[in-house]
Amino acid sequence: MKNIYYFSICILSILLFSFPEWKDKGDIIAENAEVEMAGTGFKFTEGPAVNSKGQIYFTDQPNDRIHIWDSKKGISLYLEGTRRANGMYFDEQQQLLACADEFNQLIYFDSNKEIHVIYEDFEGKHLNGPNDLWINNKGGIYFTDPYYQRNWWDEDHTEIQNTRGVYYLNPSGEISRVINDFKKPNGIIGTPNGKTLYVADIEDDKIWKYSIENDGGLTNKTFFAPHGSDGMTIDNKGNVYLTSGKIWVYNPKGELIKEIETPEKPSNVCFGGKKRDILFITARTSVYTLKMKVNGVD
Repeated sequence: MKNIYYFSICILSILLFSFPEWKDKGDIIAENAEVEMAGTGFKFTEGPAVNSKGQIYFTDQPNDRIHIWDSKKGISLYLEGTRRANGMYFDEQQQLLACADEFNQLIYFDSNKEIHVIYEDFEGKHLNGPNDLWINNKGGIYFTDPYYQRNWWDEDHTEIQNTRGVYYLNPSGEISRVINDFKKPNGIIGTPNGKTLYVADIEDDKIWKYSIENDGGLTNKTFFAPHGSDGMTIDNKGNVYLTSGKIWVYNPKGELIKEIETPEKPSNVCFGGKKRDILFITARTSVYTLKMKVNGVD
């Protein structure tokens, strides 16, 4: 029996070293790490974005505030009065960009926290309400434009765009609608090389994968995962993190490798910390962190 036992162990070891993906599959969380609360008392947290220092900026949209999380200092208020900022992202100049649906705009905050409009009014009509964005390696901006009725809008506000679409604003300021066949687009993220884009159709419970062309156009629409994710992020292994009831992690092949439970339903995720090895989770009234073995990417 001992000989059979040792023989089995040897065979298993050979298989693991021969096929390292078996050994590493789903092994993305740091040893003994658990989801920890980083702050609470918010109304609805969203839009985490990491700056060059590893600090995370996140929104509390119903309270119209942006807060900063620092792994050493904790949470502090960045700004109150944000035009209802939602999804956010830092560009190469470390300017904070935001989808702001008080006036249905794409905006950025300068070093004095002054607000500047980047884009509004597609084809002369107000957008539905920009929700999430991603900036590619050329400086072009992809953003989703679903429709969620907001109580801060005027009573006569209506949805006048005929499509709940996804747009691409190129570095020259030219805009095009690159997706027009979704029920309700929401989360969006791309790969660092600028070749692949993932977009969530939250109302259809699907994630779609696209090839990005040189002009920013999208081709090769491919089904990726059966979830209607709110926010999304990606790590240095190419794994995609989705938020739909819990955090679902899929490898680049579209294989589910991890499920991460959180005390509250997550709305968005982002990697932060000096080494980008802390998964930062916005979840309703609170924000949470989880130490990881993998790292986030810009």
